[in-house]
Amino acid sequence: MILEHAILPVRPGSESDFEEAFRMARPLISRQRGFQSLSISRSIESPNLYLLLVEWDSVEAHSDGFRGSADYERWKELLHHFYDPFPVVEHFTTVR
Repeated sequence: MILEHAILPVRPGSESDFEEAFRMARPLISRQRGFQSLSISRSIESPNLYLLLVEWDSVEAHSDGFRGSADYERWKELLHHFYDPFPVVEHFTTVR
C-alpha cells in the first residue's frame, strides 16, 4: 500500500464550490482499480487549504491507472481550475 499526499491550495472564496465539485469527483477516483481509500480535510488555520490522502495498492495504480483514464480527464475538469498554485503530489510508503 502507498499513500498519496497533496495539499490542495483552493482559490480563496471558492471553497464551497470546490467542496461541491469534490463530492461529484469522488466516485471517479473511488472506482479505480487499485484504489483503497480517500480522505480530504480542510485546514483550520488556512481554510483555503485541503489535505488529500489517497491509499493505493501501488504508485502505478495512481500514475498509470487513474491518471491514464477517462475518469481522470473528468476529475481535472471538475477540480483543477480551483487550484492556485497547482498542488504537488507525493507518494509515501510505511516505514517498518
